[in-house]
Amino acid sequence: MALVLPCLFSELEGPALGKIVDELARVKYLDQIIIGLDRANEAQFEYAKQYFSRLPQEHKILWNDGPRMKAVHEFLQKEELAPHERGKGFNVWYCMGYFLASGNAKILALHDCDILTYDKGLLAKLLYPIANPLFDFKFCKGYYYRQAGNKLNGRVMRLLVSPLVRSFQKLFEDSDFLDYIGSFRYPLSGEFSMAADVVNNVRIPYDWGLEIGILDDVYRNYHVNKICQVDVADAYDHKHQELSIQDREKGLSRMSIDICKVFFRKMAANGQVFSQEVFRTIKATYYRTALDYIKRYYSDAVMNGLTLDLNSEEKAVELFSQSIIHAGNAFLQNPQSRPVIPSWNRVISADPHIFQKIYDAVEADNNGQWTMDNEQLVGEEEKLATSN
Repeated sequence: MALVLPCLFSELEGPALGKIVDELARVKYLDQIIIGLDRANEAQFEYAKQYFSRLPQEHKILWNDGPRMKAVHEFLQKEELAPHERGKGFNVWYCMGYFLASGNAKILALHDCDILTYDKGLLAKLLYPIANPLFDFKFCKGYYYRQAGNKLNGRVMRLLVSPLVRSFQKLFEDSDFLDYIGSFRYPLSGEFSMAADVVNNVRIPYDWGLEIGILDDVYRNYHVNKICQVDVADAYDHKHQELSIQDREKGLSRMSIDICKVFFRKMAANGQVFSQEVFRTIKATYYRTALDYIKRYYSDAVMNGLTLDLNSEEKAVELFSQSIIHAGNAFLQNPQSRPVIPSWNRVISADPHIFQKIYDAVEADNNGQWTMDNEQLVGEEEKLATSN
């Protein structure tokens, strides 16, 4: 069994990751830990190697900003097989590629690196449905109750995804996809596990729509009796994003737009026709439904001795309703966009040596051979280009 930890370098300096690493150091059943490191220079990569060195399991760091991984990425870009933008999906995709390249495990789990309430039991619960030989599951999604102290969290799930799915169900004909997404307790959770063949086949978005996109692609490739969800934590708290009302490229504003676009793309792929009028209708239906949800959550909060700021809740709903229009405009204006990264099966068919290239790059970086001058970098790129 292997674990992927996608992280920014800034998370190594935050309050959550240190405890996560300490907990993982006590896990004896993991064969491999793959750390995807973003936004790190040479000195920070060297620091990261020391930071994770206390892990007793075999572990490797994918230095996505290093010259070798950049060379791999540029090679795949020329073949039109690489992610178009940096983000969590970019990081996770390359970690999946190294997981397949190393061949050390048959099951892959992934969880976020900003979990303040992390306990190693979360990983055990996440892996168990796939690892148990008496079960026949291929994919497992984690969920949890979003409460911290006396506050009810999870705004994007509570105030965007749930009422948006409900609005779709009101407006459109019966949809198996909507029923499927609606059956998950927390479809936005960053915690999931899967068998190696799923890793090979899945196509993932590179933006904030990663979690919904993975759920959809697993549904496309596997029967629902191969898919499950599991309660992984009694308490769960992590880093919270700002609403970012003034900047649509940041925070929950950017996240909500990306999530809406994923929904629109998936429904369009299932035959739903969209127009400006349809998006305005979706917005109006969503807004009314979301306000009803706020009343429901307020009652839940009061019954359970929690606090809920009605003003901030309605501000979030107003922002998310605008995100529907922004996402709809982006969808209509650029129908040729390719927001999903190709599956590794497709990449292998285009270049049967790609796994060796990724494996060699990661091994060289982790073995201390990560400083490259311009002449070496050119040679590395030429080697990648001619290795077919």
